[in-house]
Amino acid sequence: MAPEANDRIAEEQAALRRVATLVAGGARPETAFTAVAAEVGRLLAVDHTVLIRYDPDDMITVVGTWTSTGTAAPTPVGRRLELGGRNVSTLVLRTGRPARLDADADVSGAIGNTGVRDWGVRSSVGVPISVDGRTWGLIIVAYTGDQPLPTDIEARLAAFTELVATAIANTQARVELRGYAEEQAALRRVATLVATGAPPEEVFAAVTAEVGRAVCADITVLVRYDPDGAETTVGVWSSTGALPVAVGARARLGGRNVTSLVAQTGRPTRIDDYDHSTGPIGDYSRDAGIRSSVGVPISVEGRLWGVMIAASGRDVLRAQTEARLAGFTELVATAIADAQARTELRGFAEEQAALRRVATLVARAAAPEAVFAAVTSEVGRLLSVELALLNRYDANGTVTSLARWSSTGAPGPFPGGARWTLGGRNVPTVVFETRRPARIDDYADATGSTADVARDGGIRSAVGAPINVEGRLWGVMGVLSTRVEQLPPDTEARLAGFTELVATAIANAEAQAALAASRARIVAAADTMRRRIERDLHDGAQQRLVSLALQIREAQASPQAQAGELAARLDLVADELTGVLEELRAIASGLHPDTLAEGGLRPAVTSLARRSAVPVRLDVGVDRRLPEPIELAAYYVIAEALTNSAKHAAATVIDVEVAADAGTLQVRVRDDGRGGADLTHGTGLLGLTDRVEALGGHLSLHSPGGAGTTLRVTLPLTVPGSPAAATGPWDDAGRDPAAESASPARA
Repeated sequence: MAPEANDRIAEEQAALRRVATLVAGGARPETAFTAVAAEVGRLLAVDHTVLIRYDPDDMITVVGTWTSTGTAAPTPVGRRLELGGRNVSTLVLRTGRPARLDADADVSGAIGNTGVRDWGVRSSVGVPISVDGRTWGLIIVAYTGDQPLPTDIEARLAAFTELVATAIANTQARVELRGYAEEQAALRRVATLVATGAPPEEVFAAVTAEVGRAVCADITVLVRYDPDGAETTVGVWSSTGALPVAVGARARLGGRNVTSLVAQTGRPTRIDDYDHSTGPIGDYSRDAGIRSSVGVPISVEGRLWGVMIAASGRDVLRAQTEARLAGFTELVATAIADAQARTELRGFAEEQAALRRVATLVARAAAPEAVFAAVTSEVGRLLSVELALLNRYDANGTVTSLARWSSTGAPGPFPGGARWTLGGRNVPTVVFETRRPARIDDYADATGSTADVARDGGIRSAVGAPINVEGRLWGVMGVLSTRVEQLPPDTEARLAGFTELVATAIANAEAQAALAASRARIVAAADTMRRRIERDLHDGAQQRLVSLALQIREAQASPQAQAGELAARLDLVADELTGVLEELRAIASGLHPDTLAEGGLRPAVTSLARRSAVPVRLDVGVDRRLPEPIELAAYYVIAEALTNSAKHAAATVIDVEVAADAGTLQVRVRDDGRGGADLTHGTGLLGLTDRVEALGGHLSLHSPGGAGTTLRVTLPLTVPGSPAAATGPWDDAGRDPAAESASPARA
């Protein structure tokens, strides 16, 4: 081998050892880049040496330079240029292999033009630097003269590129290891906050700061997605301390920006060039100097809750940023889920306490007004709304406010006692029409009188739940909000427990009122019957008995009366006594018909039908005796129905059906008259209702105008409170054997 070749190899090995010593000593990449550029330039006797790094945005960055003259490089370290055209940097990236351009080659692109104009390059060679299997950058050597570069220069450069790759890989490993340790420490700090039950606001502030420092971002933002198509900032951090957006700020989603893209796809997203971003969020980000950003979704219990965003105003964020953000988003999701669970648990306990307070009022039979006031205040405070209302539906198509609660206590819309007409699209009307819970999330589009009142009072949304009392729609319980946010989706379900208690209170009050009215009617009926018997006895039998007593005394006081005359007088007295007895029998028959007492229900009803002024078609399917109270009730129901049909219905025929099974007696009386009968008008049907319900039965009336009247009665064959109810069936005569043995014999 020639001495020149030996010298060259020795120089090359010495240069490589010097660079290798730097790399092995853990020198910073910038130091290694500068040393390599200088060693290569001197060793190969070129005019310029440049080390370049490829960036993800189709750009290059100068990371090391050397000039043979010792003057400053025309393109300093840190300068970035756009890839493209015909030049060594672009060719190496495209092919992954060494590339050269000689003096007569045409060059183009930003890099080629800069090399020719600023560096004066006539020929150049570039050799790729590969790190972990990917092209990281290249080394370029160049002449400014017309001489060609040596043919073996690519091979000689290869050894240096391997040392550069080793230096970069070692540095990256150290950085990644240090970054991993720092990231784990940051994750532990956030996890400790979450585990100790810190408020979500504290966790949000901590996690944005930890993320920003861990991924070397300029800005980190934690965003919550809202149901109305907007987003709310819940956490923000800036490396400079100057926050670009305030916590609580809201913006409309839409366009091409990380926040909107994550909301649309539910997947991690990055934008490395915000020059072409769109939408309100994109415009704001561009104005704030954001160049690159990465967003990772936050999912809570399978639902997309928000997004964690890291942004940079300088360089493109590293490729592993998405993966590093994921660990933090999981902790955020855990913190949110824990906070929601605590809130739900606390809310459940508060709800149960509120329900118990209202239930206690109901159990104590408090006045409905007290229950209404209590339930509206409990609902309003529990659901954190501005207004809670309890309304009653009226028969004339209106709704009346019976109770109102306001979070401020100030007067406002829907005062107590006010009445509005139903109609349009509003919560009270929708509940009335559907008989189901209803909500309106934006009252701007609601219609009707109640909607106008709500809008004038600043109401934005409302939810209502029906109040059903014994199968009929009685009213509506509503909550109203002035906030932009929609009422929670479980509002309807939470209202249901309170509406059931209200319904119970109303049913209890109605039952108590009905019982009091029934008792009053029974007392009044008894008083009326007693007065009628007293009047009949006083004006009839009593007067005749007094007259007979006077006649007997007159006969006694007349000693000169002859036997024949006395006999005649005694005959008159006997006739009068017979008449008095018949009159007393008639009175007694009015109290308990003889035919019913002697023969049972079939002959008694047959007797009523014969005496009816309107023809009656009978179908009595009862051959046995029934309990005496049941027979009496059925008899008087049929008698009253026949009388009413004859007097008021203008009927031409009446159908009477009586049937009994193992447990009940069914009575049906129907006429073909004018209809229009009403249980609430008149005392006859009310009295029958009291009698039937006192025996545990049920009476119903169907009487549409012009379509006849149908009266139905169901009576249990076991009388409540009677010995037979506990001991067994009645005897063949329809009487209670125990009662018969304990009572005196009938006359």
